[in-house]
Amino acid sequence: MSKSILVTGAGGYIGSVVTYELLKKGYKVVALDNFSTGYKKPLELLQEKFGKDRLLIYPADLKDDLSKIIKENPDISGAIHFAASCLVSESMQDPEKYFDNNISGSINLLKYLLEADIKNLVFSSTCAVYGEAKSVPVKEDRPTNPVNPYGLSKRIVEQIIGWYGKLLGMNFVILRYFNVCGASDDGLIGDSKNPSMLLVQNAVRGALKIEPFYLTCPEVDTPDKTPIRDYIDVVDLADAHIKAFEYLTRGGKSEIINIGTGKGSSVLEIVDAVQKITGVKFEIQKGKSRTGEYSKMIASIKTAKDMLNWEPGRTLEESIESLVIWYKSHPSGWD
Repeated sequence: MSKSILVTGAGGYIGSVVTYELLKKGYKVVALDNFSTGYKKPLELLQEKFGKDRLLIYPADLKDDLSKIIKENPDISGAIHFAASCLVSESMQDPEKYFDNNISGSINLLKYLLEADIKNLVFSSTCAVYGEAKSVPVKEDRPTNPVNPYGLSKRIVEQIIGWYGKLLGMNFVILRYFNVCGASDDGLIGDSKNPSMLLVQNAVRGALKIEPFYLTCPEVDTPDKTPIRDYIDVVDLADAHIKAFEYLTRGGKSEIINIGTGKGSSVLEIVDAVQKITGVKFEIQKGKSRTGEYSKMIASIKTAKDMLNWEPGRTLEESIESLVIWYKSHPSGWD
């Protein structure tokens, strides 16, 4: 495949796994990241593995002039857009950062893509656009009602992309994903955030004695009083992005699609699963409860099956096992 794909936020957790999976499938990747929260190391590792002609790394911010990068890579056939600030609790404390980075950055990216007549876009969105679920599983046509600035920033970008589709010919798939876990199947690329904001990651870190495990969820109206979420493996998520991109290149119509498993687990069920798989009973300490959380969120994945011929292939147990491999070799992430 001679065509290349621009991946923004390629040094982040999901961006680096998607880059790995694209390279394995024969794509050329133009990787863009300002490395404020992403890492150069996974991209350099992939460059060594696949070659500098297959993976080009550009340290750049989404709000920069991107025309030079795009001109240097005239074979870019589309973009997968991850780059964003993505912590719910931080967005409640610093909303300006989220609206500036996520909305202004995305508008700037779209401008340069359209100037170069690059019209295929896969956008990384979130179930946080829905807000509190009145009933689960959540379908894509459910009203959106984000309850934090992070979710609102993603919803606004979704709407902007929708208008660019109607008025300027942008073809897009917006993927709203649920809670991400796991590492690449071989444990080579994983989540380097330290501390991580993701439950499965933190529970594995607790089991491996990398750092104490804290429960940071509020008490909610579920059987065990802890939030229920839909946990999707990061490689299955990567596969969804690649299928979405290939769907667009075949002329598929623009679509908003949930990516999850269609099943939910409570926080305490996740902790129990990690303890069983690792064989370690670790102490559960109560931390400061996060704000902007809700009780239950599970995806309906019918659209993903119907439109992309995609469904999750990895179990929660496999996600935990891949994280154990990753954290054993990278207890401090990429640092």
